[in-house]
Amino acid sequence: MNSTAATPSLWSPATLGFFLRSNTRTLRDWVVERPTAAACFCIGVIIAGAGVYGIAMGSWRSGWQALSTGIKLPLVILLTTLGNGLLNAMLAPLLGLNISVRRCQVLLLVSFAITSLVLAGLAPFAGFVVWNTPPLNASTSLSSPEYGLLQLMLAVFIASAGIIGNVRLLPLLKEWAQTEAVAKRVLLAWLAVNLFLGSQIAWVLRPFIWDPAGHVEFIGRQYFHGSFYETVFEAARRLFLP
Repeated sequence: MNSTAATPSLWSPATLGFFLRSNTRTLRDWVVERPTAAACFCIGVIIAGAGVYGIAMGSWRSGWQALSTGIKLPLVILLTTLGNGLLNAMLAPLLGLNISVRRCQVLLLVSFAITSLVLAGLAPFAGFVVWNTPPLNASTSLSSPEYGLLQLMLAVFIASAGIIGNVRLLPLLKEWAQTEAVAKRVLLAWLAVNLFLGSQIAWVLRPFIWDPAGHVEFIGRQYFHGSFYETVFEAARRLFLP
């Protein structure tokens, strides 16, 4: 029996389990032999999984915020994948791993699909945090501690899911790389680049709950000022050093 016959269909109920377990042979077969189908499947998983988590985040404010965030979070992930595909394919050979742009793009989609599945699993916890956070009212502002806590908790969930999604690629990278050290260098470089570009795209699209006292906007002019890291630092400072 060949490996393809033992590999479950991309559209079978067992697929999500294989994704979360990151079975090396299965992922290799999908990426190498069925890249287009794998890419389409991953895009669907990203839209559904990240969308559910985005709705849980935005529900603290209003139904429109929930819908807006449910659209923007998958969009952030897909734009990050598109932007990093070429960059990661350029970095890999420099670190000792020869890989095509197409294969690199599919690998990124697989990584973010796993991330989105983890986010979907974390959505109930995000909803629990939102539910137990004092409700949005006229007195809630950017300096409110409950707003800072909510921002940090939801961002930590996303960062953790992103790290899990990237680390799940390590067995496959080890198989393709010459040494384990090369695979780890490539993984760390990809993780750093994904974090940097993803945070900048997130800063512009604002999938997180922004100014609680302002109007809900999909993309506002004020979103082009400041930085993602400044916002996270300020939220932490307000929370721990009131």
